[in-house]
Amino acid sequence: MHSPPFPKAGCYDASGVEGGWWMFGEQRGSSHSCSQMHTRRHLSRSVWSAEQPRHIQEIHPWRSQGKGVVLRVKRDWIIPPIRVLENSKQVPENLVQIKSDKIFTGEVIYKLEGPGVDQPPKNFFEIDDKTGVIRSKRPLDREKYNSFTLKAFALSPSGERLENPTTIEIVVLDQNDNRPAFTQKQFTGSVSEFSVPGTSVMSVSATDADDPMTDNAFLSYSIIGQESIPANAVTKTMFGINNETGTIYTRDVGLDREVVKSFRLMLQVADMGGMGLTSEGVAVIHVSDINNHAPQFYPSSYGMTAVENRMNYEIGRVNVTDIDDRGTGNWEAKYFISNDPYRNFAVTTDSVTNQGILMAVKPLDYEAQNEHILFLTVENVNPLSDKAPNLPASSAIVVVTVVNENEAPHFREDPIRIVVPESVAPGTLLKSNIAFDPDNSDLRYEISRDPERWLDINRHTGDIIARRTFNMRSQHVKNNIYVAVVKVTDVGGVSTTASVVITLKETNDFAPKLLPPSGTVCRNARRAVSGLLLTAEDDDLPPHAAPFLFEMPHDVSINWTVIQVNETHAMLQPLVDLEDGEYTVTVLVSDSGTPTLSSYAHINVTVCLCDSFGDCKSESGAVLGSSMGISFIALIIIVASFGLLILLLLLAVAINSCGRQHHIKKGSGLLVGDSEDDIRDNVLNYDEQGGGEEDENAFNIDLLWNPLDAPLTPMPYYPVRGKQPVRKDAPHNLPSPAYPRRPPADPSDIEDYISDGLEAANKDPNVPPYDTALIYDYEGEGSLAGSLSSIASGSSDEDQDYDYLNNWGPRFQKLANMYDPR
Repeated sequence: MHSPPFPKAGCYDASGVEGGWWMFGEQRGSSHSCSQMHTRRHLSRSVWSAEQPRHIQEIHPWRSQGKGVVLRVKRDWIIPPIRVLENSKQVPENLVQIKSDKIFTGEVIYKLEGPGVDQPPKNFFEIDDKTGVIRSKRPLDREKYNSFTLKAFALSPSGERLENPTTIEIVVLDQNDNRPAFTQKQFTGSVSEFSVPGTSVMSVSATDADDPMTDNAFLSYSIIGQESIPANAVTKTMFGINNETGTIYTRDVGLDREVVKSFRLMLQVADMGGMGLTSEGVAVIHVSDINNHAPQFYPSSYGMTAVENRMNYEIGRVNVTDIDDRGTGNWEAKYFISNDPYRNFAVTTDSVTNQGILMAVKPLDYEAQNEHILFLTVENVNPLSDKAPNLPASSAIVVVTVVNENEAPHFREDPIRIVVPESVAPGTLLKSNIAFDPDNSDLRYEISRDPERWLDINRHTGDIIARRTFNMRSQHVKNNIYVAVVKVTDVGGVSTTASVVITLKETNDFAPKLLPPSGTVCRNARRAVSGLLLTAEDDDLPPHAAPFLFEMPHDVSINWTVIQVNETHAMLQPLVDLEDGEYTVTVLVSDSGTPTLSSYAHINVTVCLCDSFGDCKSESGAVLGSSMGISFIALIIIVASFGLLILLLLLAVAINSCGRQHHIKKGSGLLVGDSEDDIRDNVLNYDEQGGGEEDENAFNIDLLWNPLDAPLTPMPYYPVRGKQPVRKDAPHNLPSPAYPRRPPADPSDIEDYISDGLEAANKDPNVPPYDTALIYDYEGEGSLAGSLSSIASGSSDEDQDYDYLNNWGPRFQKLANMYDPR
């Protein structure tokens, strides 16, 4: 067992036991006593060297047990922290040496692990594996790493642990290497004007990165300069600062915002209680305004003019002065008007200029009052401070002169309301004294709108007169109200209008009308339900319409009676059994108007036998039984005469058609009969068309047109193919003439119809002499007339002979010239 190298300066375990780890070195900057080293639960075995600071303390944390030594099994020795000064320039620097008491058994290898060695931050410390000396490799910064906790190991050459690892704590001691700094580049605060000394204004603060438990971070505040804005407005020191808390406060009186607007203070903060490193800052303090000045009128009297009959417009402005802070409630003014009993005027504040705007809020009347004297007072929006002078509120006098102008006439009421019966007599006075002129000038009246032209007005007096009787059924009457417009103009040309609202009262103008005009009464029905239900309609409105009263006139229709069913209906019933037939019954119907209007109505009633549905079984019974209608025999005679007339007409038409047929001579050509002038009778009108060349027996009639059904179109049909005759009498592609479109109604005019069509065809240059579409009419079989197509059916186009057309007379001469093959 080794003895401590410095027994006089060392500290021993209270039990006197020595053993385990041994540490040699010097504790720099430490003033701890031995009692401070035994504050932990485990005892420390260490020897301190205070006399020779450059020696290294040797620690034996693993010393074995010896004779008379107390054995401690449950706990280990704890080594006190090793203190190292930051920013040391002596690097590398030996800090401590550790030893194991098992060194006699063989070689011991020392290892060191933990943050600062092999863990981040790395390479701050190292250990000599042979000697156990721990040293720092580079300067330390306490503001970054204030301590390191390492573990030391004692190993055999084979890597076997000889002892349990021991903890070594290295504490970095602070140096005053950081200046204090203000937390803001510029501090801003405010203080009310006329504040008393000692009034807290604001607080400033600063920070120091050094150890807050040392004087290196103990800060002290001070004011090193003061500037007033405007410059030199105040020269005495107005503010102080608490050197420990940084609170700025007022030191003197005389803060007047009207004199000085703000202050700029230069601040300083120093560590070491004001004896160390320093920094500077700025604080700006604004002097806030209080309402210590009342607004004042300048000048105090005004004269203004106002035009009568105008409202809500500016008359003029009044001015005030206030030296309080502009744009705040201490400066903004409020105006009040007195001596205005009718409240014709109002004053508002211009937010930019603080002027009072005087306005006329009601129309002024020059004739009633041509001058108004107003008293105005003013005060601030914010209440006046108790530090302001005690003065009465400022006031001003405003004289408003009213200017006369030509006023428009005024209607005494608008709209002008009139209530009148609709049947008012023309010329009746409806309304008078409807308008007046404030300037007492003459007025001219006229009606500017009267869609029904029911009204008239006196041009000079304005009396409204009924021009004619009103009609409530007019489209311009809505809900019994008719609206017109009246216009009045003074001598200056100023005019105004008013509506005339006429409420029409309903009068009894129309008598009721009985409905229905005719009906049926069943003869064999029971008396209680048999009859004709009557009603009435009235063009009047209530109360001049329903209820209606139905009556039978005296000595008229004595076989009938009418029974009232309700206010609008009645039942017409016979008093005796009547024969089937038609009867005319007279009924009187009256309305409920004043005066009562009535009307007679004649109802045609048919009495007949009825089926189960109440309908007449046979109408002939009613006809035969009627004493007023046409007799049945007369009706039969009329029908028979009409049928005979039709039969005779048909017979006449048939005889006429048979007598007009002609015989055609065979071998003499188409349409050649006994008379050359009567060939038109061979053309008939049929509404059936054939099938072309396959039906030549019935349909190959080569007429140029169908005179009774189709338009006249000269389009001949040629059944043979080959060279066709060419027209040589007219050029091609010229406009065609108009052909007759409708056949004549009288068959005797067919000759003129064909002649007109032929004349149009002769003048048509566009008719081709070759095949084209035709209209065919079926004329039956066995016709004596030949077909034009047979002319060319037996020979070619070159052999076709059209000379026979020259023998048909002058009417076919043009046709012969058209089909000349030469």
